Amino acid sequence: MKDLRLSRRQVLKGAGAIGVLGALGIPTTVFADGKRVRWDIINVDFATGTLSAGGVASARANDDSKITLTGSGTFDSGEDRGVTGGGTWKTFNPSGTQTASGNYTVRRLFSWIPAPGTPPLPNDNIGIRANQSAGLAILGIRYSDGSKGSLTISCHLVGTSDAVFEGITASKSYIDYWNREAPPAPPGNANRTNFHVTSSEED
Repeated sequence: MKDLRLSRRQVLKGAGAIGVLGALGIPTTVFADGKRVRWDIINVDFATGTLSAGGVASARANDDSKITLTGSGTFDSGEDRGVTGGGTWKTFNPSGTQTASGNYTVRRLFSWIPAPGTPPLPNDNIGIRANQSAGLAILGIRYSDGSKGSLTISCHLVGTSDAVFEGITASKSYIDYWNREAPPAPPGNANRTNFHVTSSEED
């Protein structure tokens, strides 16, 4: 087992960083080492019971304007909290007219908390089905037009608390797309997410 003793300076540095994020209203979580998490906005083939990468998800702002995202990536749950990934974005005004589009990249991990649940689909084209996890991740992202924001990914599996939603929310600059669009009934295919949790040595 890795020696987890920390110096007083390391403890104070960590506490200071968490305090700054907390003052900004950003949730924070302390992680154990050795786990890598892949997140995806997923595509589902209900005919074959198969999930894969390449889906879309949307959320709406207070005036019913909308952001739609694709994306996938990874983050490490250890001290370095390294991140990869991103996807595409489109925004729409309240009448449904597209107003802008581009790409986004993930810049940091703010929080990751796994949740109980078991996979509902028998086939997994992303990873190992047994490694799927419900949970909540909050990522810091940068849009291709230079604006910054956050992406919240929430995954609800069979047996997960009904307080946990399925889908995404996002912010872009000063606009908070806080109202997630719920997944449509099958065979409707949107607003679904997934996490795969592995040890970093498996990747």
